[in-house]
Amino acid sequence: MRKNRLFSGLALCVLLLFTSCTFMDYAESDTLIVSAKDAVKLLDKGYILVDAQKATSYAKGHIESAVNIERKAIMISDPVPNTLATADIVAKAAGNAGLTENSDLVIYDDNKNMDSSRLYWTLKIWGHKGDIVIVSGGFFSLLDAGLNETGTATEPSPATYKTGTLDKSMIESKGKIWSMIDDPDENFVLIDVRSDEEYAEGTIPGAIHINHEKNLFINDDKGSTFRPVSHNRILYKELGITPESEIVMFCKSSVRAANTYAALYNAGYRNLKIYDGAWLEWESGKLPIFIPETTLDTTTASEDNS
Repeated sequence: MRKNRLFSGLALCVLLLFTSCTFMDYAESDTLIVSAKDAVKLLDKGYILVDAQKATSYAKGHIESAVNIERKAIMISDPVPNTLATADIVAKAAGNAGLTENSDLVIYDDNKNMDSSRLYWTLKIWGHKGDIVIVSGGFFSLLDAGLNETGTATEPSPATYKTGTLDKSMIESKGKIWSMIDDPDENFVLIDVRSDEEYAEGTIPGAIHINHEKNLFINDDKGSTFRPVSHNRILYKELGITPESEIVMFCKSSVRAANTYAALYNAGYRNLKIYDGAWLEWESGKLPIFIPETTLDTTTASEDNS
């Protein structure tokens, strides 16, 4: 019996040692995505609650005290639809919501964490200095945590929001991606996070397909939550994607890509970029397209516009 316990103890030590070695190259994790209960604690400490729903959805119902910054307020459509807005546009949207660049923020949405992820990425790429966290499960999780819903808009006092210099380490251009097609780098990883049906219609040559929903527990009725850090580390490592990889992700207009960006950042990846022009830019530019072999029905692939 003692020998069995000793063997079990040694086996556990070996497993823990292997696990720590396996994950030792990852940066600090679990700092971006928080549970609703932890979000409530941060709000009690003075964090500002930001609702990233559409303005129409916000008007119908939102978490009490939340200010609203909807997606279209931080994106532009020229020259490519739904791309990163300029510094002045972002500063105006954030300032009108009563934020400064030093504000600590809790962000949520009602859209599988996609709009909160996009808002996080947008503010950070323009130099937001305060802390930002995303509520896993968003609106529905916060309701379950005991916060109140209201249809009365929060009217913040406008503030001056000062953007910084664009952080080019967070964004990629089609030129770099095109160059990787002609001269591949084994450390460069391009991830297509669109649906299986969209991917089947065609993708950028060399892209790995990982549907962004693989990062989530999907629940359309109660708000989808992010999967644990350990799940995402294993998922991407099995595909040869490590913290040392240069990871670029895209979807149709890089909203879902921001969701994958957030999941990977939270899992300890730091060498991350979004190809913001995304599939809308690529397919309209007469650039090379790879058609994977598949038996999927692609008739509904174009319905998702994010």
